[in-house]
Amino acid sequence: MARIIVTMPAYNAEQTIAATVERLPHVYDEILLCDDASKDKTAAVARSLGLTVFEHGRNGGYGANQKTLYYEALQRNPDVIIMVHPDNQYDASNVGTGIRMIERGEADFIIGNRMSTARKDGMPFWRYVSNRFLTICQNLVFHSHMHELHSGLRLYKVSMLRQMPFEKFSDDFVFDSETIAWAFAHGFKFGEIPARCFYGFSESSINFKRSVAYGLATLKVLMRYMSGYYRRMR
Repeated sequence: MARIIVTMPAYNAEQTIAATVERLPHVYDEILLCDDASKDKTAAVARSLGLTVFEHGRNGGYGANQKTLYYEALQRNPDVIIMVHPDNQYDASNVGTGIRMIERGEADFIIGNRMSTARKDGMPFWRYVSNRFLTICQNLVFHSHMHELHSGLRLYKVSMLRQMPFEKFSDDFVFDSETIAWAFAHGFKFGEIPARCFYGFSESSINFKRSVAYGLATLKVLMRYMSGYYRRMR
C-alpha cells in the first residue's frame, strides 16, 4: 500500500485543528503540522491530538511553513503527500480518490475543487470572483482546463515533489502559485477532486488585503512563466 503523509501549515489554528483532523479519512500514516510562530496554543493542541509538530521560532510565512513540512515529509519516504489547511474549511473526504488517481498514473498534482458548490457553501463573493478570475487567467496561460487553482487541499506525487525546487519559491502565500507554474512548465499531469468548503469557523486563512497582494503576485508568476523562468528552474 502507498505510504501517505498529511501536512498542515498552521498559524493561530488552535480552535480548528481537531475538526480538520476529524474530517480527514484515515488513509494516512502520519500527520505533520508546522506551527509558524502562532500566538495561541496551536502546537500544544496539535500534540495533544497525536500530530507530529514542528515549530518556527519566528513567523516565516505560509510558503516557508510548507517548505519545512515538505522537507520533513520527504525524509519519511512517502508515496503521496497531502497538504490541507488546518482551518476546518475543506471537505477532505475525497482524498482517497485522489490517492488512487496518483497510483494509477493519472495525475502527479491534484487540487481540491471547491467551485462547484462554493457559493452555496458560503464562500464570500469577493473571494469567489477573485478565485475564478485568477484561475481563468492561469488556464489561458497554462493551456489547461482546471476549475480551481487556489485551494488549500492538494495532493502531490512524491516523485514530482522531489524534482520541484520548492526551496527557491516565495515564503509567502504566492508559494502555491509557484508550485503550480513550475509543475505545468515541466509537463506534470494535473487532476481534481471535489472538495466542499465550510465557512463560519475561526479562520487562519488569507484576508481581503492580503488576497489583493496575492492576486497581483500570482499575475507576476504568470508573467514569469511566459518568460520561461519556471521552465529553467531546476
